[in-house]
Amino acid sequence: MSADQIQYSEKYFDAIYEYRHVILPPELTKLVPKCHLMSETEWRNLGVQQSPGWVHYMIHAPEPHVILFRRPRTDIPETANNTNSNSNSSMTVNSRAEQSATQSNQMNANNDVSVHG
Repeated sequence: MSADQIQYSEKYFDAIYEYRHVILPPELTKLVPKCHLMSETEWRNLGVQQSPGWVHYMIHAPEPHVILFRRPRTDIPETANNTNSNSNSSMTVNSRAEQSATQSNQMNANNDVSVHG
């Protein structure tokens, strides 16, 4: 195999993840599964070498030789992540409360109908 021909991009970021892509030579591209994302064992067996924590997260069909990886950012304060998860939790709690209120109103409406009917 030509692991020495594998090319690694610089890392790039968004608010949550660190990304990089790896460009494989044609002979390795043939070994990349087309129907599922690779596990760490699978991409390491191809000769891809990078630190732990990277996840193959997307298949870009037009360029099967480009493997897309990401991992959670470690350079942002933990409180930033907690703020996001707390707001999601609040949304879940609010949705449940609204759902309970709606169900309660429906039950009351049904009781009103049965009392009057």
